[in-house]
Amino acid sequence: MLELRKINSDNYEECLNLRTTDTSVEFVDPVVFSLAEAWVFYEESRPFAIYADNVMVGFVSMYIGDNNPQIINFMIDSRFQKRGYGSAAAKLCIEYLCKEYNASRISLPVNLENRTAQKFWSNIGFELTDDIENGYLYMRLYIPEK
Repeated sequence: MLELRKINSDNYEECLNLRTTDTSVEFVDPVVFSLAEAWVFYEESRPFAIYADNVMVGFVSMYIGDNNPQIINFMIDSRFQKRGYGSAAAKLCIEYLCKEYNASRISLPVNLENRTAQKFWSNIGFELTDDIENGYLYMRLYIPEK
């Protein structure tokens, strides 16, 4: 079972040790940076460890301010890639933002050069946009009304 868990005193050190693959390292912020950013912007940030059957396999930081929910930093540890955790965790993030913040649109920044991430998020349902900021292309997922 895959789940998102809050970062706390019991799991933050393990979270700091998560690493992405060598080919993605230039595109993914280190967890320590994301946690520091989440601490500074704590009212708008939601960092989580991603667990699969009680094993930490990844990290995600989400932004919920300005009625503009975003998935900011998302990574699956290199030891756990190619097992379907990424897609399942991405869907969990979408469910979380929809349930907790009634998201009708979710954005995420992807490095312009990171074609692998662009393809990954496109497969989840995110669309490429013309919005580019500081070398990041914003992709968007529009949630249909129920």
